[in-house]
Amino acid sequence: MLEIVSAGAMASIQDLGRPGLRRLGVPRAGALQPDWLRLANALLGNDEDAPAIEFFAGGLSVRALESPLRLALAGPFAAVVVAAGSRRRLESWRSVILAPGEVLRCGMPVAGRVGYVALAGIRVARQFGSASTYARAGLGGLDGKLLAPGARIPATACRGGGERCLRPPPAGDGSPIRVLLGPQDDYFDAPSIAAFLSAPYRVSPAADRMGMRLQGALLRHRPERGVEITSDATVPGSIQVPAQGQPMVLLADGQTAGGYPKIATVISADLPRLAVMAPGEAVRFAAVSVAAAETAAWAREAALRALIDDIGPCTEFAGQVDLQAIYAANLVSGVVDAAGDE
Repeated sequence: MLEIVSAGAMASIQDLGRPGLRRLGVPRAGALQPDWLRLANALLGNDEDAPAIEFFAGGLSVRALESPLRLALAGPFAAVVVAAGSRRRLESWRSVILAPGEVLRCGMPVAGRVGYVALAGIRVARQFGSASTYARAGLGGLDGKLLAPGARIPATACRGGGERCLRPPPAGDGSPIRVLLGPQDDYFDAPSIAAFLSAPYRVSPAADRMGMRLQGALLRHRPERGVEITSDATVPGSIQVPAQGQPMVLLADGQTAGGYPKIATVISADLPRLAVMAPGEAVRFAAVSVAAAETAAWAREAALRALIDDIGPCTEFAGQVDLQAIYAANLVSGVVDAAGDE
């Protein structure tokens, strides 16, 4: 068993979600950054779509019970392993063996807002083909709920073997988030389309797994079109614009239909990068063609496969630790219980 000591904000069990059920009103759910979840599972030899713990903004602490467990960390954060009288710091992008009674405490992401902890041999029931938690409908995870202190996740005891590492994926380069215009871009006047594709936006604090609101240039609807449409299908990446003119992007838990005009849709290759941006981060958009979006999707998959193929023993990565990330990580605030005895 892996016990949740502290869940932080919105920690949940996620896999790659429930594709193909939106026609029934069931959102896909799944990891906001599926590449990182796949990398965490690859470090353990799990199936790439195996469930893992997704956590937000640090604060996740977990304890191994009874038997040693093999975990993997993915995301731009650092962690500490706390045992009786000792502490061991770890960089992410690696697997780790957690002995019975040891506690893994995850720090704040140094970029974005999300991190992942995968578990070898995790055993969680699936609903509609997925273990992903969709809390609004009580689906997946542990009883369809976000993780809470005291929750226990069944897994397979570690039988030996070394720890494995991978080279961290390239950090975001600040390039624009690519979109396909439409399907209702004709609801907006030309200056608004131009502003959407040139003016910077910032991620607002109103951001969760369902979607994120952006703050920036106001987008004006054409008066003859109005500010609403007959509700039609939405997908993760749909950028809706309500009457007040500030865009909002639907994410993994986003609803399956909506009545606001959609000015554009984020391409699949760039949606994970946008989905994990932290409040206050700047966003720019650039329109691309369907062919360019498809090429980007293939390139993203090829880059991910190269990272997975390069996974090896951590000794091969000695001297490549990202010390800057460790120094910048918040390993104290929000994750240390001063009243505890660990």
